[in-house]
Amino acid sequence: MGSVFRLRLPATSANLGAAFDTAAVALGFHLEIEAEIAESYSIAATGRNADICSLAEDAAIEGNLILATYARLLEREGVDVPPLAVKMHNQIPLGMGCGSSAAGRLAAIALAVHFGELDWSSQQILAEACALEGHPDNAAACWLGGLVIASCEGQTVHCARVEPPAEWRVLVVIPTEPLATSKARAVLPAEYSRVDAVANVQAASLLGLAFAQGRGDLLRPAMNDRIHQPYRAEICPLLPRLLPLAGSHGVIGAALSGAGPSVLLIVSGVNAVAEATDAVLQALGSDLDAEILVTDFECQGASSGL
Repeated sequence: MGSVFRLRLPATSANLGAAFDTAAVALGFHLEIEAEIAESYSIAATGRNADICSLAEDAAIEGNLILATYARLLEREGVDVPPLAVKMHNQIPLGMGCGSSAAGRLAAIALAVHFGELDWSSQQILAEACALEGHPDNAAACWLGGLVIASCEGQTVHCARVEPPAEWRVLVVIPTEPLATSKARAVLPAEYSRVDAVANVQAASLLGLAFAQGRGDLLRPAMNDRIHQPYRAEICPLLPRLLPLAGSHGVIGAALSGAGPSVLLIVSGVNAVAEATDAVLQALGSDLDAEILVTDFECQGASSGL
């Protein structure tokens, strides 16, 4: 097993407008973990939300996503559960629609597979994460990197992956207050009209080709959504301000990041980042505070080393 197990997992942005619960991209900021067997559980965390991520030695692990998932999985598999001492550096904001739960669950599963000496394939790890998440998009992009389009057939996860164009850049606009995914799900209707469903199928079908062929001209229509964004706009105040930027100021696509409340803007290239950033600041005005994180797409998924 080795003395120290190291793991690095990227942030992700899911849904991508019309591709609700279907597509996600990996982003260039990460959750990094070092873990080893110890006498008792502990997490020493640095980076974003370090106070929430930390766990004092001998503290109960039930409220910690990573360690609680790790322990439950090994107990389910009938394997002894060694306590872990974890060092963590987190760059993924919690509750902001940037895939923090998918990264945390994948980290837990990878730790269980390693320290429990489970003979699991990469596909089994991904399938377990998708089952815990309830949908495959974030987990698949975090595990594989790049743009991933995924679906579930029973316990089987089907994925298609492409690398986004190297010249495209990303702005993630992050508000000050997080949003629980359960609250974002609660505002969605139980049923949709056929017109709205067909419109989303048309748009989402363009999305994979737009990324695969570097067709920035297709991104704006490919990210048009009628399934979740119109309903979440009221609880994600950045969205109605920033969505209209798509098609101008170097912004070639815009969407709610995951379930929100952050917004993802795809920019045509590095030379357009400054203009796009200025446009975001102007759109936000003086009444909305937000952090603008400039990053790249991450083409490498989860990586580990001893």
